[in-house]
Amino acid sequence: MAVSAPPVIAATSSGGGAGASAGLFRADPLYSSPAESPRLTNSLVNTFLSAGGGGAGAGGGGNECKMVDLHGVKVASFLVEGRELICLPQVFDLFLKHLVGGLHTVYTKLKRLDISPVVCTVEQVRILRGLGAIQPGVNRCKLITRKDFETLYNDCTNAR
Repeated sequence: MAVSAPPVIAATSSGGGAGASAGLFRADPLYSSPAESPRLTNSLVNTFLSAGGGGAGAGGGGNECKMVDLHGVKVASFLVEGRELICLPQVFDLFLKHLVGGLHTVYTKLKRLDISPVVCTVEQVRILRGLGAIQPGVNRCKLITRKDFETLYNDCTNAR
């Protein structure tokens, strides 16, 4: 049984010359409703994490990600050189954004508190994006220890 493909619309050049088609576009949307689009469910996250966090190398290498509980909320964490590090933009979004003006304010506080975040590797950024911990367009991220987060959180809550 043959399945018909959606109609294809040819894009023509606006130059008026001998333009045939410059490209092809689908006439119908990829999904007919938002409910049909794929969503990151708990089972998908668990599958992703059990598969090595999307590319953990031998020996861990700091790419093994797990979800840990922080103030009753699950956040992404990496084990780097024996230290558990959590995603700074994720904890900012979950706990700090309503307390401070913005992420720039957080970085100013980190300097004042003598806290040095660790820059994520490209692979760690990919993993965090895949988990939804950071926005799809983000290509840089920093990690901090739980202790440093608590110091930062206390500073943000006691500053008022």
